Amino acid sequence: MSEITDRKCVVFMSDFGLVDSAVSAMHGVADSVSRDLKIEDLTHEIPPFNIWEASYRLFQAISFWEKGTVFVCVIDPGVGSNRKSVVVKTKSGHYIVTPDNGTLTHIAKKIGIVERREISEKVNRLEGSYDSYTFHGRDVYAYTGAKLAAGVITFEDVGPRLDNTIVALDFQEPQVKGKELVGSIDILDIRYGSAWTNIPHSLLQQNGITYGDYIQVTISHKERVVYGYKVLLGKSFADVKKGEDLAYINSLLNLAFAINQGSFAKTYRIGTGEGWSVSLHKIN
Repeated sequence: MSEITDRKCVVFMSDFGLVDSAVSAMHGVADSVSRDLKIEDLTHEIPPFNIWEASYRLFQAISFWEKGTVFVCVIDPGVGSNRKSVVVKTKSGHYIVTPDNGTLTHIAKKIGIVERREISEKVNRLEGSYDSYTFHGRDVYAYTGAKLAAGVITFEDVGPRLDNTIVALDFQEPQVKGKELVGSIDILDIRYGSAWTNIPHSLLQQNGITYGDYIQVTISHKERVVYGYKVLLGKSFADVKKGEDLAYINSLLNLAFAINQGSFAKTYRIGTGEGWSVSLHKIN
């Protein structure tokens, strides 16, 4: 038996929200494929059309799921257009069903893609949906993902094999430039307003930056500076007074910025994704 058949789990992510029946419809399609499927949700609160955040949230969660899990990622502002509908197998052994519109950016960069196949809608589309052009999340992605997870089809049955050149968003790798460490603002810890970068703790350590040090931080959007202050690199939020800024290492072991009991993102109007960059150096 294949690892997909053994796993029998499909995880949904979208920008649909939970105020109507869209998510329930996708669940229903998956349930109609097999009653043995385990159906889970990553999130349905991706901001509408925000492909960057979808890409990051997928990468953030996927490694905590067992190999063979099938993810259905539907953030699809180009629904009904000629963008490709694909399934990829990752180097971590997971499968992702998604429009190829940038949602695979972080997966390709951080985990790697073994194989990519285009969904053949002649065989992998919900019966009776052929005249529907605006709900591929239900008609194509949920249906194909459920069939794959349930073992009704194999990965090869998805459709023709493509090369592994995905549509990718602009992605800035963390690096050292002279005395500066440079990276991007990858995502927000939305509920608390922290800004998470892609600069790993290990890169700070390699460049002599440790807890208790002050660092000069510059955050820019398309080369326009929106934040430029010195902050303490603390182990916890309690290392600074309430209302003060600090830098810290987040749960993914990357550098992040926060205000103790406040929202860093709202206070300084910080965004994420393409065009958002951060640079820093230790203050001697």
